[in-house]
Amino acid sequence: MTVPATGRGTTTVAPRAVRRIAERAAAEALPDGGAVTRGSASVRGASARVTLRLRLPYPVRADETAGLIRDRARSRTAALTGLFVPHADIRIDALSVLPVPPARQLTDGQPPGADATASGVEAAAGIGGRGGRIRAQRRLPAAVTAIVGAAGCALLLVDVISVRLGGTPAAWRTWLVDWAATHSPADAAVRVGGVVAALTGLWLLGCALLPGLRRGLTMAEPGPQLRAALDRTAAARIVQDRAATVPGVVRVRVRVRRRRVRVRADVGFGDPQQVRAEVVRVVGAALPELALARTPALRVRVRSEPRGLPPTTEESAESPAASPGVPAASAAASTERQEG
Repeated sequence: MTVPATGRGTTTVAPRAVRRIAERAAAEALPDGGAVTRGSASVRGASARVTLRLRLPYPVRADETAGLIRDRARSRTAALTGLFVPHADIRIDALSVLPVPPARQLTDGQPPGADATASGVEAAAGIGGRGGRIRAQRRLPAAVTAIVGAAGCALLLVDVISVRLGGTPAAWRTWLVDWAATHSPADAAVRVGGVVAALTGLWLLGCALLPGLRRGLTMAEPGPQLRAALDRTAAARIVQDRAATVPGVVRVRVRVRRRRVRVRADVGFGDPQQVRAEVVRVVGAALPELALARTPALRVRVRSEPRGLPPTTEESAESPAASPGVPAASAAASTERQEG
């Protein structure tokens, strides 16, 4: 006996299962560094609607990537659930920068030229490597030059048009021509004006040719066609925090230059040479973590400022001042009475 189709039962796919299938399908089409941050799904009869939120790596073509992920999520969800998925909503919530790949190290069986070849391939692909220096936009010098040049050209053009139409020359142009006719290059005013004009020209050439932004340290390329810079103050604070954790260091002053980092540490207790060696080790390990294109050289100077020896565990346990609620003066007085 054959049971009618309506009496065999129904198959229901929960929205939670549809959401997980869509998230897994989208993850299969994501580029390296991307992730599905959140997803939702709703089922109505034999059709389902899927919404996915993504985090994509930067830089990436968002439209093409979203289209591939949308097609993958629709086709795989429909094939695995048997539901009709008319469309899937893809929303890009964030862009993440890929981390800098670690430096390659030669192994025992690796030829010496293999690392250089791999580095060249990575540099050609725009992955990692040394990033170009960021140039200053020079908005203020450009604006001042443009305003002064436009104002001078406008005044001269208006005066020339006025003269062509039958008017008289402007008083400022007549005075300027008379002044230039009565003064020679040997006059002090002409020399001062020439020096000022030459210095202004050199300043403008420097603004046009030099990159500027001396406060920024060029970092390694975090991704293709992406440049980054680290402020010197931020780098100095990081180095200062690391150096302050060394036992015996009571005060640290850090000065960061483009190619050199100077650390001056005041030693309160302990052997200054051992403290200096520990500062060099700690700061030397912290400099590569800044991810700079060129790791600066490190110079460490220590100065001894004796402030007593650090308390040991036995002394702190036996001292009456270590107990809570007993003032230091009372503890010292009781110690003197016991010795007496």
